[in-house]
Amino acid sequence: MKPTLANILTIIRILLTPLFIYLFLLPGWTERFVASVVFTIASITDWYDGYLARRYNQTSKFGQYMDPFADKILVSSALFLFAWLDYIYWWMALVIVVRDLLITFLRSYAMYRHQPMATSRLAKWKTTFQMIFIFTLLVYLNAYPYLSFLPDIRLNLVHQPWLLWTTISLFFVTALTAYSGIKYLIDNQPTIKILLTVRAEKR
Repeated sequence: MKPTLANILTIIRILLTPLFIYLFLLPGWTERFVASVVFTIASITDWYDGYLARRYNQTSKFGQYMDPFADKILVSSALFLFAWLDYIYWWMALVIVVRDLLITFLRSYAMYRHQPMATSRLAKWKTTFQMIFIFTLLVYLNAYPYLSFLPDIRLNLVHQPWLLWTTISLFFVTALTAYSGIKYLIDNQPTIKILLTVRAEKR
């Protein structure tokens, strides 16, 4: 691995993820606030390492493979934590995580086989909406203990959890994520056929 600043930021993002999980699961408000700060810093490294790689021509094989995985690990951790604490439905988190990991593995394998796959603006939009949802929920959870007018949004404490802003907004994000994944597979059918052919020949 080439020790560029971009790659170092990717590694930092990976290392910050378990710290975020640990702090978020602690019972105190201070720990949850620090966890939110850690998540924010990790998210900033996502943008900044890509910027550095492009700006200073620091692209590398390590960055191409590990950067998207680091992103998915961070987002998946947040969604699973929210589901574990009953703020969102498990099935929504699973749809998003499975879709993102599947496409990331597929893209990585395609790069390994020197078969680049086309990406779309829709994929970038779904990532943007995922991050907006996570940040919004983190802000809400940090504000909730101090603002008495904010209702508790845990699914098991609400009569109609489908009417919660969290459920409605994440349902939109889940649908967009699933649709972008299906569209990605359809748009890259020729490349996928080549990859499957290569794998079959190897056997």
